[in-house]
Amino acid sequence: MAISRKAGRVLVAALSVSVLATLAACSSTTSAATGDNKGTAAAEEWSQKGPINYVQGKDTSGYVQSVIDKWNSSHPNEKVTLVELSDNADQQRQAMINNAQTKGGSNYDVLSVDIVWTSEFAANGMLAELPKDQMDLDKYLPAAVDGSTYFNKLFAMPSTSDGALLYYRKDLLEAAGISQAPTTWDEMVSACKAVQEKNPGIDCYGGQFQKYEGLTCNIAEWINSAGGQFLDDAGQPQVNSPEAMKGVNGLVGFFKDGTIPKEATTWQEEQSRQAFQDGKLVFLRNWPYVWSLANKTDGSSRIAGKFDVAPIPGLAGPGVSTLGGHNMGVSEFSKNKGTALEFIKWWNSEDNQRANLVKTSNAPTVVSLYSDPELVKKFPYLPTLYASIKNAKPRPKVVNYGDATLAIQDAAYAAIQYGATGSGTDPQTAFDNLQAKLTELVK
Repeated sequence: MAISRKAGRVLVAALSVSVLATLAACSSTTSAATGDNKGTAAAEEWSQKGPINYVQGKDTSGYVQSVIDKWNSSHPNEKVTLVELSDNADQQRQAMINNAQTKGGSNYDVLSVDIVWTSEFAANGMLAELPKDQMDLDKYLPAAVDGSTYFNKLFAMPSTSDGALLYYRKDLLEAAGISQAPTTWDEMVSACKAVQEKNPGIDCYGGQFQKYEGLTCNIAEWINSAGGQFLDDAGQPQVNSPEAMKGVNGLVGFFKDGTIPKEATTWQEEQSRQAFQDGKLVFLRNWPYVWSLANKTDGSSRIAGKFDVAPIPGLAGPGVSTLGGHNMGVSEFSKNKGTALEFIKWWNSEDNQRANLVKTSNAPTVVSLYSDPELVKKFPYLPTLYASIKNAKPRPKVVNYGDATLAIQDAAYAAIQYGATGSGTDPQTAFDNLQAKLTELVK
């Protein structure tokens, strides 16, 4: 879909699969580093080699350093040092922006960026344009590749993708006489009631509802899964349309009637995962990484082998996931861009993506891995995940994404609080206000 540069600098409407892009993971500071992007990969210096720093969010898998060790053992003069940031996506983004604002003093070389940050960081001169002729991208998910570009220029390497999954207690559903996962919200509530009759005290459903980027992902799924949309084909906000409000009111209603516990207003990915692993939930919306952790047999999970996954439910059928994932980009201010480029190509090779999937259950960006018989045997959710990613919709792909996502989070959290505690703002008013704010942003 062709877009004008003016439109690209504000908001891009819901995109077709060929140009699908979004994020998985902002702060009150909405401006990124200042400075003009050089605009052409040919102007970059890709021959400079030497030690670099690789920057990402907290490694909850414990796997990343072992991969870096493999690189370092064969590149003694180009060693990579891992720099771990917060496990909070908003804080990660702000730390990267703050570091880039030091420009010459920046010590970040390779950045693991949420997929939607790529456009924002590229537009604000934080990422170097990569040489497309040195990148073999045909085997990667088209959506992930598009999320690595800005105005048809490549600014990152697609590293991991993400589609939301519905984790559910298969054992409890079967004990209640339910043979398959629900496909609609009503079916999910009915399943919960049947399970709760035999298991009093267990909560129904959880997701990520704290006021941070995960809330933007979740509310987008409720809106899209009810037939609504954030933006129409002309790029104009539609967040208070009747269809969008069906999704918003559905979520708020679940908080009001206890289908979602009040404490979920404080949950990010990890808190919700822990609740599910501890046996406190029947259903959980989360990303693929939960699979491996929830299946651990070391005593950290009470539900290992007792759960399965399905597409997230919607109003009238399977829901629509928010497309997530991370890219790896090279900082515009890196002094050793040659090493940085070779490192991200090596890191995201098919072999390394396979190993990463096996060790962490993170979603790969190499298409063939989703149908690999050996991997599907080990990770039977892969076909479901692939379908989730293919049908996923993006959050707004914007240059000033911080402003947009903060407005979305404020409105969604106020509406959720209205349902959970009676405080906050009634949903219609909250999303009327959001409509007005987003309309200002797209002018």
